[in-house]
Amino acid sequence: MYIRLALIAFSAALALGAQEQPAKPDANTSDAAPVEDYVVPPGTKVPLSMINSISTKTASEGERIYLETVFPILSNGRVVIPPGSYVAGTVTDVKRPGRVHGRGELYIRFDSLTLPNGVTRDFRARIGSLDGRAAETLDKAEGKIKSEGNKAGDLKTIGEAAGVGAGVGGLGGAVGGHPIMGTGIGAGAGAVAGLVGVLLTRGPEAVLAKGTTMEMVLDRPLQFAGTELDFGNSMQRPRGTDGPGPLPGKKAGSLNRRFPL
Repeated sequence: MYIRLALIAFSAALALGAQEQPAKPDANTSDAAPVEDYVVPPGTKVPLSMINSISTKTASEGERIYLETVFPILSNGRVVIPPGSYVAGTVTDVKRPGRVHGRGELYIRFDSLTLPNGVTRDFRARIGSLDGRAAETLDKAEGKIKSEGNKAGDLKTIGEAAGVGAGVGGLGGAVGGHPIMGTGIGAGAGAVAGLVGVLLTRGPEAVLAKGTTMEMVLDRPLQFAGTELDFGNSMQRPRGTDGPGPLPGKKAGSLNRRFPL
């Protein structure tokens, strides 16, 4: 009987000790706060500015282009892509303007984004709009940047050449006693010379100059952890003006063409 009572007392003591021991933490439970993710969804438009310049005259397939963001992009009320973030792209195809017809064409894609703190994402994105000051036009369906046409400039070149030829022919005809005939012959010769000059000259090149602005449209989401969005100690590049902007249109450039008389 005494042995039975001793075993009961011992069992009760063990049960009481087990209750007083602290519960072991669950291996699946962490004291750290959950990390919040921030997502920039597909279709987001990111304004960019060109850092370098490219042209159909000198560019080649595979050449790199460099841009920077000019407006903050937010997710859940937090800036995830601040101004001054870098974007790198690639020229995927180049077509120079023809001498008789055809325009210069550039195809570009965007490849990667680097935040000011060095966090990088690789992606693919397309160009959604182009600087309204630029003479070039954008084919959104194909992502093709086309140079301006120059039909007006070609006609002006021919007209100027005809005018010069008419003046020279008129002077020559006046000396020979046939000013009207000389004017007509000179005008015809000048027009032919102007046409030859047009046929020997390429049309305007497609140019994306330093400072040209455009919109990049994301084709897929960009996801960042909250810990990747600390920009407090980021090295910010000194910001000045946005560059000289797009090159002026070349429709008035016919005066620079040389043609034989």
